[in-house]
Amino acid sequence: MKEQAKNIFKKYGVSLSDAINMFLTQSVMERGLPFEMKIPNDETIQAIEDARNGVNSDTITLKELEEESKLCLQ
Repeated sequence: MKEQAKNIFKKYGVSLSDAINMFLTQSVMERGLPFEMKIPNDETIQAIEDARNGVNSDTITLKELEEESKLCLQ
């Protein structure tokens, strides 16, 4: 996890230490976590479980997705 985070921060030109300091500064300024946290409702929890278990999931190709998205934009 730490290495993945370091790689993300590196793309912004920020060290892990800088990112942690930014998080702490924002936490103090916000007087709490600097992002919104929500507990998912029952419907969302079920949808997440279904997705993880492959329930109601269809395989779609990129070409099919492109064609379907074109229909939505018309």
